[in-house]
Amino acid sequence: MDGSRRGFLKLAGLTALGAAGTVSLSAQEQEAVETVAEVATDSVTENAAPLTAKRWAMVIDLKKFEEHKSWDRCVEACHSSHNVPDFENPKDEIKWTWTEEFEKAFPAFEHGHVTEQHEHQPVLVLCNHCDNPPCTRVCPTQATWKRDSDGIVMMDWHRCIGCRYCIVACPYGSRSFNWRDPRPHIPNLHADFPTRMRGVVEKCTFCEERLAKGQLPACVEACENGEIVFGDLEDPTSEVRQLLKEHFAIRRKVNLGTQPEIYYIV
Repeated sequence: MDGSRRGFLKLAGLTALGAAGTVSLSAQEQEAVETVAEVATDSVTENAAPLTAKRWAMVIDLKKFEEHKSWDRCVEACHSSHNVPDFENPKDEIKWTWTEEFEKAFPAFEHGHVTEQHEHQPVLVLCNHCDNPPCTRVCPTQATWKRDSDGIVMMDWHRCIGCRYCIVACPYGSRSFNWRDPRPHIPNLHADFPTRMRGVVEKCTFCEERLAKGQLPACVEACENGEIVFGDLEDPTSEVRQLLKEHFAIRRKVNLGTQPEIYYIV
């Protein structure tokens, strides 16, 4: 019998006895019970049912970002969770989530009043996980592909040969290339996520590793005021569908036919 099972049985036994009023726990025993309870809770969290959807999508509320100034917190959560290196220079920069000026993020947007409102506001940008992703069509090794189950555009860094065709094909600049070994430049190594190597492309994967553990993407959790909402676009009752129904939202470069699944409330 492994330690976690023994601990669970011990916790269950002590709890039952305590409830029956037949045992009085010492302070040391009470501390042990609380420790086992914490371990049991962590185990349940780690083994939680995965989050699933027919089509994952994200809604970003620009008004809330402006109100709470939470861009940096969101980027830091993403990069620290995924061991994104910090080369401290723009030439070698690796980015999964970052900010751009409104006019640069939406170059074809012509609504003058809205543009003036957001003219100097940073816009959070990332991989758009397009329904029609051009990046996947040009990859010679299928190192990047769109999952049939939920539409996430994935990356396999072991299969990437560094040809960079996907970088050229992506109209959003959502992919970065490791010109240098990134591992010495990771400030705080996150042991639960694999590091990459020199010569491969990387990008946001909608935190698919967190979804598999029943957790929301890191950027969504970091935004405590509802700046980002993540959910199933195919579910009429989902929060993302309700937001898109109630608010005017735009997407980046929709004229290209990529069908991006990142929506921005303006």
